[in-house]
Amino acid sequence: MTKRHKTAINLFSYPDYWAECYGVSPFLPTTREEMDLLGWDSCDVIIVTGDAYVDHPSFGMAVLGRLLEAKGYRVGIIDQPDWRNTDDFMRLGRPNLYFGVTAGNMDSLINRYTADLKVRNDDAYTPYGVGGKRPDRAVIVYSQRCKEAFHDVPVMIGGIEASLRRIAQYDYWSDEVRRSVLIDSTADILLYGNAERAMLEVTHQVAMGKSIKELTGIRGTTIVRDTPPGGYTEIDSTRVDWPGKVDQIYSPYEYIPEGKCQTKESQEDPDVMPIRVIPAPLRRGEKLDPEKTYVRLPSFEKVSKDPVLYAHTSRILHLESNPHNARALIQKHGKKEIWVNPPPIPLETPEMDGVFDLPYARVPHPKYKKARIPAYDMIKTSINIMRGCFGGCTFCSITEHEGRVIQSRSHESILNEIEDIKAKVPGFTGHISDLGGPTSNMYTLNCNDDEVQASCRKLSCVYPTICSNLNTDHSPTTQLYRKTRAVEGIHTVSIASGLRYDLAVEDPEYVRELVTHHVGGLLKIAPEHSEKDTLSKMMKPGMGSYERFKRMFDKYSKEAGKKQHLIPYFIAAHPGSSDEDMMNLALWLKTNDFKPDQVQTFYPSPMSLATAMYHSGKNPLKPVTYKSEDVYTPKDYKQRTVQKGFLRYHDQNNWQDLRNTLTKMGRTDLIGEGENKLVPSEDKDKQMHRRPIKPKPGQQTGASHTSNRPTLEKNVALDKARRKSSKPSKKSGSAPSRAGSSPTNTTPAKRGKSKVKSR
Repeated sequence: MTKRHKTAINLFSYPDYWAECYGVSPFLPTTREEMDLLGWDSCDVIIVTGDAYVDHPSFGMAVLGRLLEAKGYRVGIIDQPDWRNTDDFMRLGRPNLYFGVTAGNMDSLINRYTADLKVRNDDAYTPYGVGGKRPDRAVIVYSQRCKEAFHDVPVMIGGIEASLRRIAQYDYWSDEVRRSVLIDSTADILLYGNAERAMLEVTHQVAMGKSIKELTGIRGTTIVRDTPPGGYTEIDSTRVDWPGKVDQIYSPYEYIPEGKCQTKESQEDPDVMPIRVIPAPLRRGEKLDPEKTYVRLPSFEKVSKDPVLYAHTSRILHLESNPHNARALIQKHGKKEIWVNPPPIPLETPEMDGVFDLPYARVPHPKYKKARIPAYDMIKTSINIMRGCFGGCTFCSITEHEGRVIQSRSHESILNEIEDIKAKVPGFTGHISDLGGPTSNMYTLNCNDDEVQASCRKLSCVYPTICSNLNTDHSPTTQLYRKTRAVEGIHTVSIASGLRYDLAVEDPEYVRELVTHHVGGLLKIAPEHSEKDTLSKMMKPGMGSYERFKRMFDKYSKEAGKKQHLIPYFIAAHPGSSDEDMMNLALWLKTNDFKPDQVQTFYPSPMSLATAMYHSGKNPLKPVTYKSEDVYTPKDYKQRTVQKGFLRYHDQNNWQDLRNTLTKMGRTDLIGEGENKLVPSEDKDKQMHRRPIKPKPGQQTGASHTSNRPTLEKNVALDKARRKSSKPSKKSGSAPSRAGSSPTNTTPAKRGKSKVKSR
């Protein structure tokens, strides 16, 4: 294996497309009228998004649109189209190169449903926060509509929703393993992760006359193949129970022409050269060229029926996530093969600067007029200083999307963005609401040894302890904070992004700077749990790190003459979390006088390691076998409600459930009055007025793996009732059901010659 970092062509070194003569648009056009004002007869690329169009670097469609524009392409935006017919998908005409489809900044199902599968009433990425402006499984629906509108125009899918569904994945909303979204969407290619590199390469190649079907080896892309490519070595990882003695596997793809010696090297074209298959147990000790090696995952048909194989597949996917040593993955879906190319090479600092220095208007499109878009209000004066996260928290999907390698901007670029905010954001008062990213204090932190990083396959750089090769020097971040505070017209710089406190305590000067100048009284951090067994399934540090950080926080707050408090966040019903663990966490909360108001219940997002635990009952942090460690997970609605109730032990609406649970656990000693009690006795209920709870949609059924589970099929009637005013156009024929609304959802209405299907 090559012991060095892999490189990639600089983002801005691609030749400009001929249409660069049109220059920069005030906003990417969303209508034909706007195109006419720009003098365009057509768009080269049309981006379809589930979000309102905000021309800001925190919105993916704006970043990719502006980047393509910088290379000379004419890019149009179709924002939040009516998916019930094809009219909106045709409003900008036929794109010359392709459609780019994204659900938006959030997964459409997480955006629409709570962790208990109740329908949300709002959508932060929509004008006025109105809910229901995008379909469930938006990538599938939008892609199919694009194919219906222009059946011969290529469709590229990407964004967080597509990225986390690039292979077969457990779908919490239908309680089944679904196929790769590339199959269900009928799209031509899928881009995963932050897609600047892949999108520019694909666009350049298509503009040069190549078909997307020919683009089979671009990093950060997933495609559908009929057969694996020739000349590769296949590592067969389709089983977890290999016998003790493993013989070499005959490759079904190998072809040896008659009359040629079988011992002689083939001189055939690489695409038809034989494939060598190595069983996973035999691969150790043999050095294989990662550029000519792929790992075969268990097929969709197998992982959909075998949860243990699903957990094994999840483990392999995560072990192949380092862009400097990852190999391609392949997974059979019926007669087709899903081919996942290795992750994209991380952007260098000058490239990150170039992406964020593009001419964003930094405001929503004027067509929204004075409509409030909640997501924009949250980030309009925030600055993203980095990407990626090496924490590896199993419940989080950031790593699966952005990767573990931190990509940081320069101080100069960040300071320039502050000036841009001052000039462009209406009503700016001098308050920068955040300097951060996925984890605010990972800025510039990376492996000290390029050779080690190029070969490392660890799932986390900070668990179970901080890696000795990790740079933990926060001084670049501290210096950045000081520079931003010194900018004329800036009176406050807040840090609102997540903080990794086990890293922060390695640099007391950083903690002093943060606490003294950048905390507005309350600082949110996320221990997530107090108990070792549960924390081990989260890959989170123990409470010792929290206590150490709290001592520093209190010390520096006192020195600054400020009364400030930590607000810890915790998760209920996480895989591995027993009722006893939650009881101990509740006792910890009471001892420390914390009374959480808003609490989180574990949400099984696609592709995360914790979701694999939830579905399979196995632990993919270790090699998975049928006899390996079982992981308990509360799945029934009642179990999840009780665990959430432990976090809100002070709420009288939870007292009866907690009493019943504590009684079953044999812990009636925690019921009654006094400091050592968790909940009061029933007599206390009679003395207090119990506030009636208004039932919410879906609450009567809850989220369980029983017949009471409120899958999308059961919620669709409620959803339709909420949107009576949004009826499909009569001229469009019958409207399709919301794609993926049940394990056997119907096929959307077909138009023209295109045949589109959804599982």
